Amino acid sequence: MMNIFREANSGKYVLSTDKSRIDKQYVHHFLSAQSYWAQGISIETVKRSIDHSLCFGIYLDAQQVGFARLVTDYATFAYLADVFVDEGHRGKGLSKALMEFIQHIDELNSLRRIVLVTRDAHTLYHQFGFKALATPDTYMELHRPNVYQSISN
Repeated sequence: MMNIFREANSGKYVLSTDKSRIDKQYVHHFLSAQSYWAQGISIETVKRSIDHSLCFGIYLDAQQVGFARLVTDYATFAYLADVFVDEGHRGKGLSKALMEFIQHIDELNSLRRIVLVTRDAHTLYHQFGFKALATPDTYMELHRPNVYQSISN
């Protein structure tokens, strides 16, 4: 796995790919209790997902206030997942700053396809070139929406 270290500022916030800064308890709490997509996810699963992804944190001083991760082979494909900004820090352009930060990582510019799934943030992602699937009939999925509640992680 590539080790990509980047940091940037957005006003008084710092965006970073430094995994050592990630507050895994904070990320777990948000995902398991506040997100619509990962309700009930275990801390072990969150830690494993962080360990095996390129991660992005947003920080105000030492406090983490946002997160995203990219599951990628660093050559052809990536899946953008678990994107969030803490409710108390929304409306400050941090989602846009995070997407700009991700798109300016040179090692990701050669990826043929980056996909994501969202229920309510289409407007944000459209600004960064994301569109509905051009050929949705060619995509398939094995979707287990209740996996975190039904099996032990």
